[in-house]
Amino acid sequence: MKCDLHIHTDYSDGVFTPEKIVDTAIDVGLEAIALTDHDNVLSADVAKKYLQQTNQSDKLEIIQGVEVNTLYKGNEVHILGYFMDVNNSDFQNLLKAQQKARIVQTKEIISLLAKKEGIKIKFDDIVKQVAPGGSIGRPHIAKAITLAGGTSSVIEAYAKYIHEDSPVYVTRKTVTPHDAVEIIYDAGGVPVIAHPHDLDIAEELIKELMTYGLRGIEAYHRKHSPACVEYFSSMAEELGLIVTGGSDFHSPNIMNGQIVLGKNFVPEWVYDKLLEEKKRIDMAG
Repeated sequence: MKCDLHIHTDYSDGVFTPEKIVDTAIDVGLEAIALTDHDNVLSADVAKKYLQQTNQSDKLEIIQGVEVNTLYKGNEVHILGYFMDVNNSDFQNLLKAQQKARIVQTKEIISLLAKKEGIKIKFDDIVKQVAPGGSIGRPHIAKAITLAGGTSSVIEAYAKYIHEDSPVYVTRKTVTPHDAVEIIYDAGGVPVIAHPHDLDIAEELIKELMTYGLRGIEAYHRKHSPACVEYFSSMAEELGLIVTGGSDFHSPNIMNGQIVLGKNFVPEWVYDKLLEEKKRIDMAG
């Protein structure tokens, strides 16, 4: 099964609607996709409904996914979840807490931008960048700063304001990766650590998170070199974890307009192993 298990929509920091993702995925020959918006699960239902309305349900499988943004010892750790029961009360509470933290962070940054830099942006300028009920975040703040004339580009907005050393930046109060893994697992989901190459503490953290229910490592990712893929695949095999992968698609390549959705090589057996793991978790539960 040709799959891409890491895709963002406009329900978080992606630029495509779920419908556009569906059309694009079918165009590039994908057979299964996971929509993994940050701290948000609304896009999957929209995509599934669109598939039914356009009589294309036989062409593509939509996997319910999520990417939970967590912090641990000063490291940003992203935890992917697949196939969890999104109506599970602890999982619902996790998403509510994450959404609240995003709003608090955003409002505090807006206030500091006005006070310290004289850059005036409205909360609504940020909210309107995402689909209704979507997750607001740093990319949306950076874009609002640029649109308000505070910087000449989003990259400049990040460089000046969206980082720990900036006088207007406020760190989001978020859950730990341990909590995210445990809640996803207890909701019947398959928790996976995302793009571990970004983490200096990856190996020790992965071993630690296994005691909370971590079941996989995202070895295939557009940032991962072949050596990196091999390293994390070997680690997964050694620890008895599955490997997953995806493009981590947010938007077409700005430089050449290329759509990288599905372009990241993910072996077809990855999908089968994910399904097997879900069955194992269900049986254990």
